[in-house]
Amino acid sequence: MDFSFTDEQQLLQDSIRRYLESSYTIEHRAGILASGSGWSATTWAELADLGLLALDIDEADDGIGAGPVGMMLAAQAIGAGLLVEPFHSSAVLATRMVSALARDTQRERLLGALASGEAIAVFAHDEGGDWFAPCSTIATRSEDGWRLQGRKTCVYHATMARWLLVSARVDEGVGVFVVDRDTAGVDLRDYRTVDGMRAADIELDLMVAADSRLGDVDAREAIDEALDRGIAAWCADALGALDRVLAATVQYARDRVQFGTAIGRLQALQHRMADMYMQVEQARSMVYLATSACLQSDAHERREAVSGAKVLVGQAARKVGQEAVQLHGGMGMTDELGVSHCFKRLLAFELRMGSTEEHLAHYRKLAQSRAA
Repeated sequence: MDFSFTDEQQLLQDSIRRYLESSYTIEHRAGILASGSGWSATTWAELADLGLLALDIDEADDGIGAGPVGMMLAAQAIGAGLLVEPFHSSAVLATRMVSALARDTQRERLLGALASGEAIAVFAHDEGGDWFAPCSTIATRSEDGWRLQGRKTCVYHATMARWLLVSARVDEGVGVFVVDRDTAGVDLRDYRTVDGMRAADIELDLMVAADSRLGDVDAREAIDEALDRGIAAWCADALGALDRVLAATVQYARDRVQFGTAIGRLQALQHRMADMYMQVEQARSMVYLATSACLQSDAHERREAVSGAKVLVGQAARKVGQEAVQLHGGMGMTDELGVSHCFKRLLAFELRMGSTEEHLAHYRKLAQSRAA
């Protein structure tokens, strides 16, 4: 099977990497984290100018239409660059949700604002507990619109979003509602995550207009597809961090001299770095598999591949991250080196959008149902 990329796809990834290497240095990132805002509006505008916020918008909607492969390449470069801005939350998850469900007037208003960087949207779906548990937030129809009641947890980048895309149970299944973040009845508790990003727990008790619902059909299939594509892109983000931390560890082993010799010449450390390399390459193959499955129409195969990738990449994230810190010694935990930031990003990856254990149980269940 040919896993090579087209010239356009490779150019996309290279251009993102060059931008991040020149404009998004560790020092620049540290300034963003120190500000407490969790993002840079200037960086966000530059990402929009590069077309990155329109990557997953279809050409019919004036987007680039890069699809899952283009998003994978972009996410890999962004993971290596340790970007804290809401690319995954808004340009991947929320944009895909709008593209899948929104009606004509909604599409024009929402997708245009998201692609230009004028607005940020986030998908408020996680409610704590089991990632795969049914939605418990309730939407009740009335003459005045919809009443939303419920709670969402760990919604990344919620405080910088204009719109929250809230999933809620309706009579015929599940709906997704566009909620202005500053609306009365939306209570956000903001906090910083371990990887330096911002997230919030949200309490919802409010009325929204009748036309705030995205589409008029049961959204469960669209939600599953958007989440699967989001997890595949999140795995690619982790792969970018894995590539960066492995390269940094190998270079450090070449440069660090003890007792007159580089530590990279020690066979025991060479074996450990070889194991790290194998973990990263296995993760790469699983990212490619999950991305390929997102191009197929078989939902069962897609879910199985995506959960399998989340498990294998999660295991690699833990093993490679820990080894990198140990091989760097005490320096591996300092903020001056990218290794510590990669480690924290990989740690957050294991827990975000379903833990390794949750996806392993889900994969086992899917495999058993296929065998039956």
